[in-house]
Amino acid sequence: MDSQDRIYVDHAATTATDPRVVEAMLPHLTQYWGNPSSIYFEAREARKGFDVARRSVADVLGARPNEVLFTSGGTESDNLALRGVAYGARKRGNHIITTTVEHHAVLHTAERLEEEGFRVTYLPVDKEGFVDVDELKAALDDETTLVSVMYANNEIGAINNIAEVVAIVKERDPNIAVHTDAVQAAGYLDLSVDALGVDLLSLAAHKIYGPKGSGVLYIRSRTPFAAQMLGGAQEKNRRAGTENVAGAVGMATALALADGERGERREHVRALRDRLAEELPKRVRGTRLTGPTGAERRLPNSFSCCFEGVEGESVLLQLDLNGVSASSGSACTTGSLEPSHVLLAMGVPHATARGSLRLTLGKDNTAEEVERLLDIIPESVERLRSLAPSREPRRSS
Repeated sequence: MDSQDRIYVDHAATTATDPRVVEAMLPHLTQYWGNPSSIYFEAREARKGFDVARRSVADVLGARPNEVLFTSGGTESDNLALRGVAYGARKRGNHIITTTVEHHAVLHTAERLEEEGFRVTYLPVDKEGFVDVDELKAALDDETTLVSVMYANNEIGAINNIAEVVAIVKERDPNIAVHTDAVQAAGYLDLSVDALGVDLLSLAAHKIYGPKGSGVLYIRSRTPFAAQMLGGAQEKNRRAGTENVAGAVGMATALALADGERGERREHVRALRDRLAEELPKRVRGTRLTGPTGAERRLPNSFSCCFEGVEGESVLLQLDLNGVSASSGSACTTGSLEPSHVLLAMGVPHATARGSLRLTLGKDNTAEEVERLLDIIPESVERLRSLAPSREPRRSS
């Protein structure tokens, strides 16, 4: 099948780089290639681009340029946020709070910190994937130095009320830092750090039509932070290494475009998502929708469900043969035979969670593609079920 005929609905995993972003990056790959930390002409020209990119990101976040740290992506930003604050505030306490449905960049970092002597509390979520704020209140103690709660979930699209989380934490102790993984929220939700109230916020360029290998960690001034990558004095001694100017420009350009076109993109993908959410359960018996039931509490491009009687991996392979690129959850767990940790944390039975499907729409998807999906997906699921008649699902009520 020609790649142009395929339907790509895995934008939570990555996105195609916008030609406008490529155009902005090219001069910094070919013309302004100097090391921005040096002092001669080539370096000064590179530094100009780097500084403009930093100011651009700061403008979108409502932050100061010196609070913007460029990284290699969302994973590094999450790692830096947790480790940087954990060690930066260790003299005051060693307790970290996060949730059971975070991206593995947060969860695995928290687990490693436990091995290094820190104490971590993992907050439960309800059946729709939202953090239990009463559990948060109960978990806070005199040793807590950091709370990390994701803005929007990468698998089910649940949007947490981060401002409420921050208010609860700061009422307990204004010195506790709050981090949010906003990687999936960018392009669809307001990223104003003052409106959210957060002290740290993670972003990744490749989720918003920017380049892979570029990200941002916002760090509010006076937040305790210990550098984790050592060497040079780059990024105000917070992250050593020669700066990726082209990547920073790509990150900044993609973020500015996403912010400027946010309303248009939201409405476009929401209409497509709503069509899928309304029609697919009618066409595929034994479909269980997962995640928030209220559309306003879910990312507008996010649709997720489970099919009874089939394995999610088999569905994905069947869809791929029919020209559809989708996923069963986080791209970082592709190849794992275990069901989604997010669905299990929400109380979805193990057997049901194994039949999960995630469709995340993008700005270039069309209504015609959605109608094709509504034909392809039911055919693919029923074909798989016909091969395993003993697992015939119950008819939905």
